[in-house]
Amino acid sequence: METETSCGQNNFEMSETLATFLASTPLLEEAWSVCGVANTRFPGAYLVQRIGSVAYIGFSGRQMSRGSDEKCRNLVALDAEDGGLFAPLYRHSQAEDPIKVHHGMLKLFFSMFPTLQIQIAALMGKVKSIVITGQSIGGTTASLSALWLLCHLLSMSLSPPMSVLCITFGSPLLGNEAFHRLILRQRWGGNFCHVVSKHDIMPRLLFAEIVNHVPRIQALLQFWHCSMASPHLFLESLSSQLPNDVKDTLFHCVLKDLELIAQAEDPSESLFWPFGSYVFCGEEGAICVENVASVIKMMYLMLATGSPSHSIEDHLKYGDYVAKVSKQLLKARSFHEEGMIPDSSYEAGVALALQSSDLTAEEPVGVKAKECLQMAKHSHKPNLTAAYLAIKLSKIVPFRAEIEWYKACCDEADDQMGYYDSFKLRGASRREARVNMNRHRLAQFWDSVIHMLDNNKLPHDFHRRAKWVNASQFYKLLVEPLDIADYYRNGKHLEHGHYIEHGRQRRYEIFDKWWRERHVPEEEKKRSKFASLTQDSCFWANVEEAREWLDGVRSESDVMKRHQLWQKIDTFEGYARNLIENKEVSKDVLAKNSSFSRWMEEWKEIKSQVQQIPQLFPGFVDGKVVP
Repeated sequence: METETSCGQNNFEMSETLATFLASTPLLEEAWSVCGVANTRFPGAYLVQRIGSVAYIGFSGRQMSRGSDEKCRNLVALDAEDGGLFAPLYRHSQAEDPIKVHHGMLKLFFSMFPTLQIQIAALMGKVKSIVITGQSIGGTTASLSALWLLCHLLSMSLSPPMSVLCITFGSPLLGNEAFHRLILRQRWGGNFCHVVSKHDIMPRLLFAEIVNHVPRIQALLQFWHCSMASPHLFLESLSSQLPNDVKDTLFHCVLKDLELIAQAEDPSESLFWPFGSYVFCGEEGAICVENVASVIKMMYLMLATGSPSHSIEDHLKYGDYVAKVSKQLLKARSFHEEGMIPDSSYEAGVALALQSSDLTAEEPVGVKAKECLQMAKHSHKPNLTAAYLAIKLSKIVPFRAEIEWYKACCDEADDQMGYYDSFKLRGASRREARVNMNRHRLAQFWDSVIHMLDNNKLPHDFHRRAKWVNASQFYKLLVEPLDIADYYRNGKHLEHGHYIEHGRQRRYEIFDKWWRERHVPEEEKKRSKFASLTQDSCFWANVEEAREWLDGVRSESDVMKRHQLWQKIDTFEGYARNLIENKEVSKDVLAKNSSFSRWMEEWKEIKSQVQQIPQLFPGFVDGKVVP
């Protein structure tokens, strides 16, 4: 019973937090209010409205996708179309599928981006939060706008100076599985909240093969646009103007294909994938779901209780639902009045969620919905997973300790080569072989951590927890020099290019980001002695590139190319001296026979030759080009 209770408390982590947040703030109502104004007054455009310290950007639902009729489900690779707007997202493994989004939706976003960029730039520094919202197709434009803004803040290499939240209402799907995983990998799932009414067909439309129904979809969109322009008109009278053939055909087409995807064990059967958190709303309140399989199944189960007319009309009822959700989000009825006494807080949580979805537990569909919610909660135990991971971390400490011992031995050795060069030059010895084995074991552990993060199996603040930020940083500083040594020892730089750009593992880039975003005291004490580990884990990779530049200065006959090499070397020397002066290097860097010490001697010799025998370096004086 104790375990079950823990599950009930932990597994609602994201959905419960989001539900509580939306219920306790006016964001949902204000976002919908902005959408309503955009729908009636700004067709095909958007509006910007400030309410206190929050700026709202609302995209009108009265706009059409820019894709061709024949390619209404066409996905396009994001990096092939965006002109670099989303460039910070492209550092992904070549083994992964490309990140793709709906082509027409992307073109629509591009058409609005020039003015949008100006509007957001004007808001920077003036507001604490930006809420980007939109209904229908306007919701996909809102999602892409929020994604661009998050990328923009990320490219600034700073913690976001403002919070960004995207709230959509009845928005169609946008991207593929790789797009979904991208959002998880960047820890941005909580930045996207998609509100979906119980029977609305629009958020479910792209699950179906709709290529043969383009004329019907166009008729449906025109009907919705007319209704959004005149929300005061009686909905049922407007609905009668839409032919029954359009309603019936689209409803049964979507329901049939969505059922197949919902029943499949693997969501990859679907061309489009949900991303972020989904708030399913009905007459009784709302439930929040983020697990992909559960989102798809809830979409199917809720739609199955509706009708063709309901699936069309529900797209226009978000104003009514939002008003009820704000007052009744996860509202509890008395279990005792209905004779329902849950066995645990976990069962109570599932029962409350089921009640809020307007599905009765006794009905066949309700039974399946309950199983779906239970699956979502059982599959998502982030805090418990993090606890098990902490145990695994303690078990790899001996591997790390052996490498620390190895470093200490190298730093005190008579050959005075230091840690990096000893491993690079003696890789075949028994001692180095054991160190190499431990290096791979540690890499395997940390790659498993990244995999769990990518698949949303760890708490949303995991990357901010001091225990893991510090542990990952220590691992990076200790082990990455060995990865660099192995890379150059095996000549991989000759085949692929230098380490930093072509050989560095993704885990190190992620750990860099964690370390940059940690809380840092305003004043850090200056070091009184050299660091135990060099504070730039890529220092030796920079040394390797500098060695190549030095060889180039000796052999290059082109004066301008030699000048460029000289400038690079000069920049590297300044970088290295700064680390040394701040005592941010380990003493192995300054060992007499280390690669860096030998490089410095060679560099001094070349500068001396330039001054003493300038004819050896025609066109140069002190390393500068002479006109």
